Amino acid sequence: MTNQEKGQSKRHLTLQQKQNLTGWIFLLPASLLIIWMSFYPMVRAFVVSLMRGKPTALEFSDPLWRNYQRMTMDTVFIQSLKNTFTYLIIQVPIMLVLALIFASLLNRKDIRFKGIFRTCIFLPCATALVSYSIIFRTLFAYDGFVNAILLNLRLISEPINWMNDPTGAKTVIIIALIWRWTGYNMVFYLSAMQSIDYSIYEAARIDGAGPLTQLTKITMPLLKPVILVTAIMSTNGTLQLYDESVNLTNGGPANASITMSHYIYNTTFVTSPNFGYAAEMSFVILMFVAILSAIQMKVGDKR
Repeated sequence: MTNQEKGQSKRHLTLQQKQNLTGWIFLLPASLLIIWMSFYPMVRAFVVSLMRGKPTALEFSDPLWRNYQRMTMDTVFIQSLKNTFTYLIIQVPIMLVLALIFASLLNRKDIRFKGIFRTCIFLPCATALVSYSIIFRTLFAYDGFVNAILLNLRLISEPINWMNDPTGAKTVIIIALIWRWTGYNMVFYLSAMQSIDYSIYEAARIDGAGPLTQLTKITMPLLKPVILVTAIMSTNGTLQLYDESVNLTNGGPANASITMSHYIYNTTFVTSPNFGYAAEMSFVILMFVAILSAIQMKVGDKR
């Protein structure tokens, strides 16, 4: 093709083609970064999960799936898996329901000082992790404020050693997660509710619909896409939960509250380093995140 023909072909590009080409040019740097920073590490983690040996001298296992066989017999990993899904099943639904209720209440026009209430509920997610961990460890100490309240209300006959009890340690983590992230999800729901015409609620109120009916028949159907997004984000965050397990309970007592990410960290840096086995567990978390996100998209998005 001559230079004249090339010039003619360029001049014959339609406006839509030029716009598409411009869009791809702007997307290319971000796409390359995503491939480099996200997709390549996923592939690399899978390759490393098939290896064994010292970090500086990794070699492929024989058989290749040796690390995956070890996982099925690893009692600590199985315990961390159970703990993580316990947090997921209990904490995420409670947190999202509370966030939706708070958002619905604070979206009403007849409530005074809404700004103060919104700020107070949102502030926990802006609190430094170490600070709020110290606060919760103090509150749930053997001689702490929570035990004092429960004793005064005669709900318990003797103080509970929360941090040294398997059920108590998990309970503290669940309460801490709900306290910290409810306000974060509330902001998503509250911002989405601003786009709902308030006259819809007034008409429903005139027709005799109570607050619960308005929430289930108006708010929730209209917020379905946002609820789906927050459910996926909360699920992904809980499956990768690390900070609370480390700072609140240190995985104890006897790994009774340890999470998968916490165990991966211990396997990589605390105990004898085993990069292959740690990469295998990381890849398992990736599979859980992908599968649960796909299920939630399939169930929640009917388009």
